[in-house]
Amino acid sequence: MNERVLVIIPAYNEEGAIREVVQGVKNHLPRADVLVVNDGSRDRTSDIARENGALVLDLPFNLGIGGAMQAGYKYAFQKGYEVAIQVDGDGQHDPKEIPKLLNALEEREVDMVIGSRFIGDSEFKSSRMRRIGISIFSRVISWIVGQKITDPTSGFRAANRKAIQLFSFDYPQDYPEPEVLVLLHQYGLKMAEVPIGMSKRYAGESSITRVRSIYYMIKVLLAILVDCFKKPRFVTGGKDVA
Repeated sequence: MNERVLVIIPAYNEEGAIREVVQGVKNHLPRADVLVVNDGSRDRTSDIARENGALVLDLPFNLGIGGAMQAGYKYAFQKGYEVAIQVDGDGQHDPKEIPKLLNALEEREVDMVIGSRFIGDSEFKSSRMRRIGISIFSRVISWIVGQKITDPTSGFRAANRKAIQLFSFDYPQDYPEPEVLVLLHQYGLKMAEVPIGMSKRYAGESSITRVRSIYYMIKVLLAILVDCFKKPRFVTGGKDVA
């Protein structure tokens, strides 16, 4: 692809992983710019990212994944990037899989591509509660958007300029990954999935415990229900992004 590409890495207290993540992206996608959105970290995440050649956007306090990603999309939109790729800061997303997202974005002529852990021969393993939650989200969102979505919680994604514009103006804040799919559908934007592998975190532990998984599932389902009744908002120049 000849487009200007920005890799957005939201990170909160990821000093143990951010070096390897940034270096991995640069090794596999040397022509892309790398932006680490430091989401109010209290450790050396920001310094380590800069030391390894990443652009860094330091948020004044922790906004959560939704706020961090929207900050990244705003940056991408304002700086004129044509493709934005979301890569987690904990090392679970393998940078060598990025070309799959980019190729699908171009070849399938869609606005966003999701890296799915549940297509093909993936060896991804998770807790039973998470698998149940993902399965429920998959069925509900697939019904809403009118196409099969196997991994609605995946944060490994590539978006084109049209989706970047939308996300810079309107983006879910709390647990955004499933809601974004409904948002895209409401604006008439197209999406697709490609199979990807997923690694273990380089460092640290996930903040989503068993209890939080249940809370997360209930809250996201309610948010999706509310989203279904929202009318698409107009953006730049009073024109719909679609």
